[in-house]
Formats: sequence, C-alpha cells, structure tokens
Amino acid sequence: MLGKLGSANIKLLLLALSMAIVIALLLYTQSIVTQLQEREYTIANLSAKAYEYLGKDPTSEYDITFIFEEIIQKDIADFPIIIADPQQENYKSKNIDIPDEIQEDFDREQVFLRQEAEEMAKETPPIVLKSDDTTVVQYVYYAESDLVKALRVLPYIEIFVATLFILTGYLSFSYIKRHEQANIWVGMSKETAHQLGTPLSSLAGWLELLNSQTGDPEALSETINEMESDIGRLNRIAHRFSKIGAQPDLNKQDITETIAKTSEYLRKRLPASGKKVSIQFDNSHPVEARYNAELMEWVFENITKNALDAIGSTEGKISFDVSRSGKYVVVDITDTGKGIEKRYKKDIFRPGYSTKKRGWGLGLSLAKRIVENYHRGKLYVHESAPGKGTTFRMKIPA
Repeated sequence: MLGKLGSANIKLLLLALSMAIVIALLLYTQSIVTQLQEREYTIANLSAKAYEYLGKDPTSEYDITFIFEEIIQKDIADFPIIIADPQQENYKSKNIDIPDEIQEDFDREQVFLRQEAEEMAKETPPIVLKSDDTTVVQYVYYAESDLVKALRVLPYIEIFVATLFILTGYLSFSYIKRHEQANIWVGMSKETAHQLGTPLSSLAGWLELLNSQTGDPEALSETINEMESDIGRLNRIAHRFSKIGAQPDLNKQDITETIAKTSEYLRKRLPASGKKVSIQFDNSHPVEARYNAELMEWVFENITKNALDAIGSTEGKISFDVSRSGKYVVVDITDTGKGIEKRYKKDIFRPGYSTKKRGWGLGLSLAKRIVENYHRGKLYVHESAPGKGTTFRMKIPA
C-alpha cells in the first residue's frame, strides 16, 4: 500500500495527520479553558450574589465577613478575587500574593489591592452588586486562575512539540528513504555484476576447454552449444534489467518448463561451486500460469541461490513443487539449509538485509517485487525452522 502511494504522498499524509492532531489538541485545550473560565465566573458571580442578598437585607443577622470567609476564603474559589466597598476604599482579597513588607501596613496593603483591582478590571469587568436599581453595595473583581493561564500557554507548547515531532518524523523518513535507495543502487550494481559474472566466467571456462578439444569434434560441438547458451543468457539478463520499472508482458505458459530450464542451468554449474547439492524437480505434469518467463527465471534463480547460501558447504537438497490452488498456481521451493528464525522472516525481503558478510541483500527483495508488483502474486516464507530448512511459497494467478 505504501509503495503505491509514493514517498511524496506519504510525506503529505504524515503532515496532514500531524496537523489534524495539532488542531484537535488545540480545540480540546480551548474547550477546557472556556469551561474553566465559565466556572470561575460562576463562582465569582455566586459570591457577588451572596453580598447582594445581604445588601438588600441590611437587618439580616448574618455578618458579611462570615459569608466572605465561608464562600470566598474556602477553596471554592481558586482564582484571584478582590471585593471592594461602594467607595472602593476598603478591599478584601483571596489568592492575591501580597508582598511581605506591606502585610502589616493596612494602608499600603489597600493601595496595593486597589492597583490589583484596576489591573483585573482591564481584563474582566467587575461584578457590580446593587441593593436596588441604583445603590451600589459592592464591587467584585476577579482574574483568571494560574491554571487557566497555564492552559492558555499550553497550545503554544503543543504546537512546538508537534512541530518538533513532524520535523523529526520527516527527517527520519527522509533518512530511511535515502538509506534504502542507497542500498538499492548498490545492490542493483552488484546484482548486475553478479548476473553478468556467472555467464562470463562460464564463457572464459569454455574458451579454455575449446583449446583442449581441437581434436574432438563432438566435444567441441557440445562446448560451442554451452557457449551459445551463456551468450543467450547474457541477452536474457539485458532484457531482465530493461523490464525493471516497466510493465512486462504476461503470457499464458507452462511454468514447469521455466523451472526445469532454470534448474538445469544451475545444476550444470553446481560442480564449479564445490557444493554437493542436488536440485530436484518433477515436470511431468504441465501447469499453466500467466507470467513473464524472463523475470520468473530471475525469481527462481535468486531463491535457489539463497537456498544454496543457506545450505553452505554441507550436502543438501533443493526441491521444487508445483500445484494448483483455486485461481492460483503455487510453487514451493524447499531447501535443507540452516533455516530462518521467526523474527527475521519479514526482514529477509527488505532491501539491504543480508546475513552474508559480503551480501547486498537484494536478491529476495527483487524476487518479491517481481512476483507481487509485476505478477500480482505473493512470495513469502511458508515454513522455516533453524536447522531444518526453509520453504518459500510463491502464488501467482493461473
């Protein structure tokens, strides 16, 4: 899915997702701030109403100071609040930081509270209490609590963190893509050298053999045929690389013939590798599928070479099994190599992943791309266990 989107679209998707998260956080934070502001206004208004009630009933036996202490001084109100008389000469306060040096000086304290009340009035209009329509009883000044002020700053912190997150994600994604592309370029270069190296080495060997077969026409003819085979292989390699990035032609044909052809080519060259490995395949039952023969040969070669590396220097066996399963043709390639640990089953198809010291980790990645991107099939590790070998399963439409 991500491969179809493209790196540019993935970056845009990540940016859009991050922006959506930031906007959601900002809206949520603003909602909380609004609710807290409404709560503080309600508490301040409740306090003012209590004073208004007392102002309308001057004969009440309740003391204003008592109401102030019960409603205002308790922890019901956790925001700065100042109550002034009608002449605004006497002030009472809560949650106001009064400097220590003026706490014992009533006049200076009153001046300080008056100044604080004036500053509060610039932000929020005071609540005016009246005993009737004209007579002012009290002024209630209040300001935002420290919590609300902190929440007002929170969106900027969120934007900074989100920006940092987006930047880090973008740089990380770009680094991963550059690293992956570098691995692919290096891998493709080495894969090209490897693909060309096998037939070229064979040709060099056939030329040496020709020099010793000048008096044997039959052997000479066989060697020439093998040389023609390697030259034909060089042409096929050129065609393979020309198809990378383009949509290949898929034709209905017998896949057992392609497997047999690949197996025979590799089987003849096994002695040169010094390994005692047998490649087994029974192609007595034709099975047709839609595929590109040149690219599919490449898939079988890469998987077989991976199996040879897994077997190492010991004796072993590689077998092919072809069957039909509904609308798909299933090919199982099984080896008796060292097997794959469960945690590495997905990594082996990642470009650049290799367990070999001089490996470049492109063979299986390329095989998977050919099967899944060009043939709309599947290539995966069907079975594997350390020390018991591995079975790769390929499924392509019939």
